[in-house]
Amino acid sequence: MIEALISGKPQGQPSEKMAKTGKPFVTAKVRVHAGDADVFVNVIAFSESACAALLALESGDAVSLAGSLTPKAWTDREGMARPALDLVASHVLTAYHVTRKRRALERKPPDPSESQQSSHHDELDDGSPLDF
Repeated sequence: MIEALISGKPQGQPSEKMAKTGKPFVTAKVRVHAGDADVFVNVIAFSESACAALLALESGDAVSLAGSLTPKAWTDREGMARPALDLVASHVLTAYHVTRKRRALERKPPDPSESQQSSHHDELDDGSPLDF
């Protein structure tokens, strides 16, 4: 198992499925540019946050995924061995998440205790007296 961070674009719409235990999970196929060619990564997510983020994506959206990567191979119709990668996504980051976080920080009201401290205390002042 390899811990990986990949970036790519979903091919098709991610889909939600139900495990035999009744727990939902999401699968997706992500096209990742690797050197001179593109590689498809089969993605599965179990955590609620990763599932929700994947389901919000449409085909072609930019996405970054972190998780456990397993290299595999498959055989095409001509009998050629092709690489395949399976990723169990633990974290999903999209452009939507970045924008939402930036907006939240911009809208955050100033903390009155921080403004009082900054007016009475210089961040660079370590409190020791200056010796000349």
